[in-house]
Amino acid sequence: MKADKNEMTRLIRTARGQLDGVLKMIGEDRYCVDISNQVMAAMAVLRKANREIIKAHMNCCVREAVGSPDAEQKIAELSALIEKL
Repeated sequence: MKADKNEMTRLIRTARGQLDGVLKMIGEDRYCVDISNQVMAAMAVLRKANREIIKAHMNCCVREAVGSPDAEQKIAELSALIEKL
């Protein structure tokens, strides 16, 4: 992975902490809107991490592949990934 590993680790741990909080809130039978807000916060952190990973992939892996026999494969992988977003 070419993205900043420390930053990605921090973001994923933040999301994990938020999800642990969601589980606790569910167990405590907390208000639905509060739980939903926490779920959306975790999703936002995961989206940010995913954007950074995709950017790093484009700036490194795809850029390196341009002009090589792997170019079409890397572009197809990136296109398929974007379709999932």
